[in-house]
Amino acid sequence: MSIDVLLPAALAFIMFSVGLALQAGDFRKVFVQPRALLIGLVGQLVVVPLAALGVVFAFDLAPTLGVGLLVLSACPGGASSGFLTHLARANAALSLTLTVISSLAALVTFPLLVKLALAWPGAGVLGAGGMQLAALPVGNLIGSVLGVTTLPILAGMLLRRKAARFTARAEPLIGRMATLFFAAIVVATFVSHQHTILANLLSVGPATLVLNFAVMGIAYGLVVVVAGAARRDAVAVAMECGLQNAGLAIFVAIVLLRQPELAVAGVVYALTMNFGALGLVFMARRRAPVGALAHHCR
Repeated sequence: MSIDVLLPAALAFIMFSVGLALQAGDFRKVFVQPRALLIGLVGQLVVVPLAALGVVFAFDLAPTLGVGLLVLSACPGGASSGFLTHLARANAALSLTLTVISSLAALVTFPLLVKLALAWPGAGVLGAGGMQLAALPVGNLIGSVLGVTTLPILAGMLLRRKAARFTARAEPLIGRMATLFFAAIVVATFVSHQHTILANLLSVGPATLVLNFAVMGIAYGLVVVVAGAARRDAVAVAMECGLQNAGLAIFVAIVLLRQPELAVAGVVYALTMNFGALGLVFMARRRAPVGALAHHCR
């Protein structure tokens, strides 16, 4: 079985494990008190691209690396953000809602932002690949959101509702398996792109780390200061803004734009974004009471 099948299957299982800890009321609360949700969308669609632009100029990145980082910043949130938010004992329902909405919004915003990135003065050396954006894989993007995120979560929620006792017994084991699968995905990402990562880690690695820490810090602060929301919401929004759908950026660079060098920033970010995310998980779990997740799930 190929890695192209195993990785989506592992992600679907991870999302299923998150669904076991959720119920419909968690999602209703997101829309009843929507300030954190709105800030999260602004963060994903506006703050992340602007921060990426600032990082490109601050680090004076080469055109291929700079445009690649801008393409990455135009991507919606990644599927792993919901799982890591869950691990942090934060608002997983908010994170997952943001993932779905930002992925749907990306059908409009992603092509526009990428065309703006390709219009950047230094991007002339890349050729006219921007015209290929008309072939943006809308079906694949929607299918990945449904197949890897939405449906597995709904399956987990349904199992919890129909077999509460079984779920209570099985959830710890399933959670540990999901954590192992996540670790395997990170390792697989490095192994499959190790030459690109090692060759460009010094040139673009610091920029990706700064971008990751910056957008997570800004998003966290906006939720706390502007929305006055709880830490759980702030962690969820920070995680969503910090974890991008790097797979989409790599696909667009290689397949649609036919510019493999544009995928370099996305490949490196796919690895380095986990440092900030795991650091946030560690800090959030230290501050959250042990029973916080259980209380949230009742």
